[in-house]
Amino acid sequence: MGDILQQIIADKLNHIERRRTLVSDSQILLAAKTAPAVMGFADALKGSVRGGNYGLVAEIKKASPSKGLIREDFDPPTLAKAYADGGATCLSVLTDRPYFQGADEFLRQARDASGLPVLRKDFMIDLYQIAESRALGADCVLLIMAVLDDEAAYTLATAARGLDMDVLFEVHNSEELERIAPLDPKLVGINNRNLKTFEVDLATTEVLAPQAPEGAIVICESGLSTPQDLSRMSAAGVNCFLIGESLMRADDVARATSELLTPFESPAISA
Repeated sequence: MGDILQQIIADKLNHIERRRTLVSDSQILLAAKTAPAVMGFADALKGSVRGGNYGLVAEIKKASPSKGLIREDFDPPTLAKAYADGGATCLSVLTDRPYFQGADEFLRQARDASGLPVLRKDFMIDLYQIAESRALGADCVLLIMAVLDDEAAYTLATAARGLDMDVLFEVHNSEELERIAPLDPKLVGINNRNLKTFEVDLATTEVLAPQAPEGAIVICESGLSTPQDLSRMSAAGVNCFLIGESLMRADDVARATSELLTPFESPAISA
């Protein structure tokens, strides 16, 4: 795990403990259980592909450690509605504040404005965050295998599913892909970004996708910006994508989203 990831996780641990002093575990769990009903994240993607469309998880991200500020004119409800108008299937919302300039309220705002299922994009390392995610209205949580051991991944995934949320397992290599197999993943995110060099290579998805557990929906992450990129991944059997930076930089987000989504021949996806 790179130095930046180690620092992020250390800061996240401190952040969680500060949160606990304000809202206890029992309080956040109660809030999770009384939150608005979950919308099916995986089901939405599956339905989109079965209907002959790409499954797009459009990301609301203001900044990142590697790119700095991505979008200055940043209003989550407006962006969420633009994504929905452009044909996005689901949303991903960054809630990490120190490194991505995210905020919890961005998730609520985006979900309310779009009516789409939402992934909470953050560094999940503690059960508190799982309950907190559902309390915020998240329909899906991200588990990054590069920062979790097998026991932690199982514990967090079980808790998320217990609150009716979907789980997106993010992997970067064959080893991480093998580790998630016992967790019965419905959603597998293959990140094309090398965590050591931060270089992006779409071939990562082409190599790893055939190794994904049978029946799992594979989502290609990082390095996608053109219809040609999506066509290339579709040729490799991957028709769901998580895209943020290229759309966030567009002047007209709805139009850019619509132009990115081109028709294709839908493959069979098992239930």
